Amino acid sequence: MAQAASNVEGLGTIVDQVAQEKGIDRQVLIETMEAAILKAAQAAFGPNRELEARYNPETGNIDLFQYMTVVETVTQPEREIALSVAQKHGLDAEVGEDLGFQVFWHPRDAERARQQDKEFGSVLDMKQARSAFGRIAAQTAKQVLLQRVRDAERDLIYNEYKDRQGQLIRGIVRRFEKGHNLIVDLGKTEGILPAREQTPRETYRPGDRIVAYVKNIDREARGPMIILSRQAPQLVEKLFEAEVPEIYEGIVRIVAVAREPGSRSKIAVTSRDADVDPVGACVGIKGARVQAVVQELRGEKIDIVPYDKDPARYIINAIQPAEVNRVIVDETNHRMELVVPDEKLSLAIGRKGQNVRLASQLTGWRLDIVSESKFRQMEDEAMIQLAEIEGMDDELAKNLFGLGFRALDEIAEADAAELASIEGVDSVQHAEELKAAAERALERLRQERIRRAVEQGGALSDREALLLIPGMGTRMVQTLEEAGYRSVRDIAREDPDRLSIKSGINHKKARQIWQGAVDFQRTVAREIQEARERIAAQRAELEAQAQADVAAAAAEVGASEGSSSEEAQAE
Repeated sequence: MAQAASNVEGLGTIVDQVAQEKGIDRQVLIETMEAAILKAAQAAFGPNRELEARYNPETGNIDLFQYMTVVETVTQPEREIALSVAQKHGLDAEVGEDLGFQVFWHPRDAERARQQDKEFGSVLDMKQARSAFGRIAAQTAKQVLLQRVRDAERDLIYNEYKDRQGQLIRGIVRRFEKGHNLIVDLGKTEGILPAREQTPRETYRPGDRIVAYVKNIDREARGPMIILSRQAPQLVEKLFEAEVPEIYEGIVRIVAVAREPGSRSKIAVTSRDADVDPVGACVGIKGARVQAVVQELRGEKIDIVPYDKDPARYIINAIQPAEVNRVIVDETNHRMELVVPDEKLSLAIGRKGQNVRLASQLTGWRLDIVSESKFRQMEDEAMIQLAEIEGMDDELAKNLFGLGFRALDEIAEADAAELASIEGVDSVQHAEELKAAAERALERLRQERIRRAVEQGGALSDREALLLIPGMGTRMVQTLEEAGYRSVRDIAREDPDRLSIKSGINHKKARQIWQGAVDFQRTVAREIQEARERIAAQRAELEAQAQADVAAAAAEVGASEGSSSEEAQAE
């Protein structure tokens, strides 16, 4: 094909052959070739000429024409011909009429080209350019035809595979490319499994069969346009769909998938038919179905848990195989605290936190795992804090703790209507009184901390310093730390709006905290630093006095011993 195109002979035959082999519309190829020859002609003869390239079905080649307008006086020599010149050459023309001249550029038309130059050379003025145009046209035709074939092939591949995005696909590993990317033979085309989409600890060799998830079809990619993945959570979902008929039929539905590729996955399933156990359907007889998926994932562990509309029950299922004694739900922050037996704590958390991390991903809730003994300790500490609120009794404190209110700042920032719904809170007015009392207790504790810090003069930790900001409690400190604000300086140098966005704190509270941090650095921090320097100076003075006393005592002992020695000699 390349040789024929370079000779620009039998172009029609080449077009027919390519159209048949590659499944490309013949007319599309012809139009592409016409556009290519026209572009090459404009480059060779000049952009100001009015040129037209037209396919000649009789010869099977592209003919080129130049059109010139008949005028009285020529102002554009490349586009106009004088009426007198046209008449001189025996052309029957009128002013305003367009005359077409065929440009003979094929090697087989060399004689006709010479005759044209002899007759109209001064008018057309393209003799020198035409001698090189044949070679340019041949190269252009070849490049454009090859490029169009490549584009058409990519279009065909795209149209064939675009509907397979989000599905499983099977192929054979062919080779490795730079960056450890895998090239996979998919039959009619190749796909790429990038290194970032490969599962850790999985290895492949050329010739290995592979099942992957079609993550994307990148039409603009320079290489293979089909992007595969072995890391995507959807791979697990599609493998179960292939193994479990109930999922394919829609009786059992996979609600969510959480995955750490190569290590462990959790899937939540539900059934629309009360007679069908979704977990049992996915496990299969003697575990056959789940084992088939595990085998395809090279031994990756899979936990199948039943979905429940109740978030607490759902999370208890998701944290399996660990047992949960108690669940405290914080809907405002979309967080749950799970209390587990002491001996089950490591099981609930999992190796390097994997079990709780996957359960959190699966359910969409932030999870805190605490042991029973730690929970009791937290309860005792919370009771001590809540007891600081005026008018608080033990029963109300326990009710508040059971509903997730652990610190003074949580009550101070709570919605009055929410507090009023708690047993032991009589009305919204009572709730407002509790909020005000909690704010006063917070301020008392803060002033007490400042007093101790000034008296002791020791260095404060970042957390201790945060608790000296007005309105700051232990839960607010935890929220800020989780958002990356671990010191007073971090808060003071942040924009209040950004502080609100990153931490999830409402804008008014975020601005109060920011202003409190700024004021702390200006006043309290300086006061504590001065106290530290004063105490350090006092200690240095005491140490110096003690050293002086020791030296004086030593001198006195030395003098006494000298006197005794002189008396002994005199005797």
